[in-house]
Amino acid sequence: MDKILCVISGGMDSATLLYKAIERESVVEAISFDYGQRHKKELEYARALCKTLQVRHDVIDISAITPHIGGSSLTDDIAVPDGHYTSATMSITVVPNRNAIMLAIAYGIAVAREATIVGAAMHAGDHAVYPDCRPDFVRAFDAMQKIAVEGHGNPDLHLWTPFINATKTDIAKEGESLGVDYSLTWSCYKGLDDHCGLCGTCYERREAFEEAGIDDPTVYAITGIVK
Repeated sequence: MDKILCVISGGMDSATLLYKAIERESVVEAISFDYGQRHKKELEYARALCKTLQVRHDVIDISAITPHIGGSSLTDDIAVPDGHYTSATMSITVVPNRNAIMLAIAYGIAVAREATIVGAAMHAGDHAVYPDCRPDFVRAFDAMQKIAVEGHGNPDLHLWTPFINATKTDIAKEGESLGVDYSLTWSCYKGLDDHCGLCGTCYERREAFEEAGIDDPTVYAITGIVK
């Protein structure tokens, strides 16, 4: 039986990943990262989801690195832009090398726990803005890690990214079929009491539910979508 270590943020995509891992009848564990993000509220949702699913969940604090990889609106005192992810303004939300840093730590934990799979939820909607969410990155990182941990941990350890070529709408549809409770997820980059309804992640979240024809359980502060 596989043992899957899922890297989860608290958002829609990683919640669906977690349910998908459980569906495989594998041993499933999850980790999240506190990297000093302003929307740290997502970690509360990650904890709540894992508690509901009775999945071991650990939050890894790497916030000490935040001052050294600044310049992102997710970590610094810089306004989070509104609008669709494809907008050039969304580049300010890039945290340099974030996925590579997190996945390297995840692999270390996976080796220690004898896991066979590290799961991550990058998807096609991320490709335009985030270079460490693209298929080329996934292939190169997986190949690098095979060398980095050779002779340690489970010899079959590999990176699993089932949504790498899927849209957010595809993920919402799959999540619906898996019974994902999306009320236990948080997407908004602004970390307010409710989802702002205007930032890139809110825009993409609303669009996914609408295109998938699924009821959206999210409370948005602003109901209109910025085009």
